[in-house]
Amino acid sequence: MLKIWGRTNSFNVQKVMWTADELGLAHERIDAGGAFGGLETDSYTALNPNRRIPVVEDGELALWESNAIVRYLAAKYGSGTLWPEDPGLRSLADRWMDWQITTLQPQLHIIFWGLIRTPEADRDMAAIDAAVVVIKPIWQLLDEHLSLRRFVGGPDFTMGDIPLGCAAWRYFNLPIDRPRLPNLEHWSTRLQERPAYRRHVMLPVT
Repeated sequence: MLKIWGRTNSFNVQKVMWTADELGLAHERIDAGGAFGGLETDSYTALNPNRRIPVVEDGELALWESNAIVRYLAAKYGSGTLWPEDPGLRSLADRWMDWQITTLQPQLHIIFWGLIRTPEADRDMAAIDAAVVVIKPIWQLLDEHLSLRRFVGGPDFTMGDIPLGCAAWRYFNLPIDRPRLPNLEHWSTRLQERPAYRRHVMLPVT
């Protein structure tokens, strides 16, 4: 049985929980991080020297970094489904997973943390407003990509949809101005039909 360390309202933990549920993997989730603490202990540091969540223990193996965990679980337990067997399709899912971390997430992080987890009196509205502007054409890139595909990695749901599906739920639930993104919205609707997405991602944005 997998052991998953992290709290349910963590964006990165949601990626892992969604993946495990899609794959039907038996797992135990342990509250950690945020108000739960526990990341500074020697035992947790031995699992992840960065002292962050999530961490997944699969037998004797301890894994950290959420997208790496999604890839690992997909490769080990989801070959032919979450993990495309065709290298080209797999690379398509893979590159958009990296895009989520390197291109999309820095701007989304500024907006989310600024509006949701920072007291109003302490918010840097100039930085938040700038990130809202910068992120619009970034999302439009994915919207254009999805104009020719049902899912991020091609015709079928794969690991590539998971990090971006978590990001999209947050983005669409932030109190900001957004451009019309019809292909992204249709894709998001398809994700919302998935029970595991509803259980682990479609939660209050806190």
